[in-house]
Parts: sequence; C-alpha cells; structure tokens
Amino acid sequence: MSGNQAVGTEHWQVGVVVERRRLNNPWIDHSWHAVQVLPGVPAAPPWTKLAEGDGWERYYAGPGDLQLFRRETISYKYNLESSQPSVFIVLRRCSDERGIMLHLATVCAGEAHAYAESMEDVVEAVPMPEEIRAWVADYVARHHVDEKFYKRKRNRADTEALARRSFLYESDPLRQMPEDE
Repeated sequence: MSGNQAVGTEHWQVGVVVERRRLNNPWIDHSWHAVQVLPGVPAAPPWTKLAEGDGWERYYAGPGDLQLFRRETISYKYNLESSQPSVFIVLRRCSDERGIMLHLATVCAGEAHAYAESMEDVVEAVPMPEEIRAWVADYVARHHVDEKFYKRKRNRADTEALARRSFLYESDPLRQMPEDE
C-alpha cells in the first residue's frame, strides 16, 4: 500500500478493449465504443490492433485502474445487483490521430453517471468479468454498512411569518415600500 492510498481502498488493473466503427454519415466518419474489459493488463502496448472486420477495428486501448472506496459501497452493491453487472469505461476526446483516449474505468455507477452528464465524454458499460465481480462482491461484503433511512420531518409553517405587516404600508396609500430614512 502506497503512502497516499486511503485506508480500505483497493485497486485492480484491467485492460480495456475498444472498437472503432465506420459510419455512413456526412459529418463524422467513425465512432468509438468500449467493448470489453480484460481482468488483467496484457503485455501488448496501448493501441495495439487486436482484430478487424468489415467496417470495424478493435484495439487494446490501455490499462485502467479500478479503485474501490469504502464510502462508495452502495453504488457497487447496486451495480452487482443489476441484471448485468458492468464496468464503466470513460473515453475522452483528444487531439491525437485517433481523437480518443482512455480516461477511466470504474465499477461505480454514480461516478459513470457524473461523467455521462457532462456530454463531453463517451461513457459505456461493458460486461463485468467474473473475477472482477467476485472481487467487488468480496469488497462490498467486507466494507458495506447499511445506513438506516431517516425520513426528514418538516417544521410546521409559521402563519405569522407570512402575515402582511401593515406598518410597512401605513405611510403610503398606494402600498409601496417606504424609502430608506
């Protein structure tokens, strides 16, 4: 554990595979999509072409660092309980020859949602490999604490606070606020 790593934080290095798809569009000629997460980092350098077909090419985009934090276990639990547990990949536009770079890999649905809201990044969910699912489930089992839901009770309205104050209008028959003295 490094000196700047928070207590209870765990990491897992993954490899991210992306696909470049040719488009029949007058404004853009291709799009990028995350397609797979490998439960380890391969020896190949980033942006190694893995396969190609008619209108598509697959690349190893590089390593991603999955991080788990104790305060985010509710989001991990939500992800695990979904019909398709996912690893969320965030691809960011850049100015190199590909026009895209791997920015982040996460299992936190809330973090992925925050990146998706910006509309600047490409955020895609890919199926979570079984080894990673087991690791996240073990982490949640060790660190998750259910918090009791407390319904907030509102204070009763103070009807006197909303009543008209006639002394403000005594000097002005047209009900205008009096000027500062």
